[in-house]
Amino acid sequence: MRDFYNAVENRRSIYALSKESTVSDDKLKEILEHAIKHTPSAFNSQSTRFVLLTGKEHDRLWDIAMNALKPIVPADQFSSTEEKINSFKAGYGTVLYFEDLSIVEGLQQSFPLYKDNFPVWAQQSNGMHQYVVWTALELEGLGVSLQHYSELIEAEVKKAWGLNDSWKLIAQMPFGKPVAGPSEKEFNSLEERVKIFK
Repeated sequence: MRDFYNAVENRRSIYALSKESTVSDDKLKEILEHAIKHTPSAFNSQSTRFVLLTGKEHDRLWDIAMNALKPIVPADQFSSTEEKINSFKAGYGTVLYFEDLSIVEGLQQSFPLYKDNFPVWAQQSNGMHQYVVWTALELEGLGVSLQHYSELIEAEVKKAWGLNDSWKLIAQMPFGKPVAGPSEKEFNSLEERVKIFK
């Protein structure tokens, strides 16, 4: 149990990354396959999808993001945006998180009583998948953060890697060997956040 607590505590957002990995690509595949197999989903829907990008494919993703942001970020503010995107590109790889909406919509049709809940449950399950992978990567000594450029890049991402139209892009998780630690984190009062009644 202590190892689990430590893993939860040590999982932090790390933004300073290098193009090195602390583990092999085979190990990354093992982590993703274990997470997608054993992370729960409502009605055992298994609608979450992963795409792992490394090397030139990882760089390509963040070039897509940069090109998508250029037209919408004012020129006098773009340098900070460029710096942020380049920090993600500086990593070893990125995990893309999707939900297969064809499965969600199929469940809505099969169980109309819960129709409004299935999209919510799918998002909850996707978040659990993200957390499991993030924690597993941290345990392997990798620095990780979670990004959300989905609406800006989804169409180009699907086109670039020939992905299914029914897949909805939820989040992007750049990772690599950390070159700096996380920033300090403040915690709000636990008494305000946890209520216990006996």
